Amino acid sequence: MRILLVEDDLKIASFIKKGLGTSGFTVDHVADGEEGSRLAMTEPYDVAIIDVMLPKMDGLTLIRRMRDGRVETPVLILSARDAIDDRVKGLQTGGDDYLTKPFAFSELLARVQALIRRSSNIVEPTRLETGDLQVNLLSREVARGGKRIELQPLEYSLLEYLIRNKEKVVSKTMIMEHVWNYNFDPQTNVVEARICRLRDKIDKGFDQKLIHTIRGVGYVLKKGA
Repeated sequence: MRILLVEDDLKIASFIKKGLGTSGFTVDHVADGEEGSRLAMTEPYDVAIIDVMLPKMDGLTLIRRMRDGRVETPVLILSARDAIDDRVKGLQTGGDDYLTKPFAFSELLARVQALIRRSSNIVEPTRLETGDLQVNLLSREVARGGKRIELQPLEYSLLEYLIRNKEKVVSKTMIMEHVWNYNFDPQTNVVEARICRLRDKIDKGFDQKLIHTIRGVGYVLKKGA
């Protein structure tokens, strides 16, 4: 899957590009609206992620030009403006979804995947399982051994990321970039603390542990020792 990213904030662009690349996407990044327009009008993309405030050509003008040129690429608008009028204007211009800054990468990824499913009629599973652990992606309900487990929003996002990558070792950096937003401070021990809390809720009272620490590497969700 190929994605066009039009974003002039290099920190945000790097955060998005690295996260999407880890998730299996190819990302073409440009930092101004004119270059974004050139690529959008001449290259095939599965999704375009476009910031509103851009040099040379603003994001809404870029989207309007795409639609006037019959380019039907799904567009996810990024903006620091969260007023309802701004959202409505963005969607009326031709955007397909609207995400306000700051954001967690997990939400951006979910919205990108939803746009791809919507445009290609791909059906994605609504439930993920590992052993006796079930995660309902629609209701965000989690259960193990038939017993419902209550998770805080960040705990759920962390578990969803782990179970989507079950049997794969994910590093602390990968977790930070996928679950927390781009303003996250990598010097804190918040990942370790959240893993500890999540493990206490998911594994406590069960003989078979699912969340494992791979020392010096990261974490993995899998059955067995």
